[in-house]
Amino acid sequence: MTVLDLFRMDGKVVVAGGNRGIGKAIATALAEAGATVVVAARDAERNDRAVAEISKAGPAR
Repeated sequence: MTVLDLFRMDGKVVVAGGNRGIGKAIATALAEAGATVVVAARDAERNDRAVAEISKAGPAR
C-alpha cells in the first residue's frame, strides 16, 4: 500500500470554494486523488477556466 492509497478520495464529493490560488490548488490535488470536485465562486468565467484545468486532473464541475 502506498501513501496515496491511504488518502484516496474515490467516490467522494468535495466542494472547493475557489477558482484560483490555494483553493484551486487544493481542488486540483483532490481531483488527482480521485475526488469529484465542485468549484463554486462568484466569477463564472474564471470558474469555467478553473473547471477546465481541474478536469485534466480528475472529475470537476
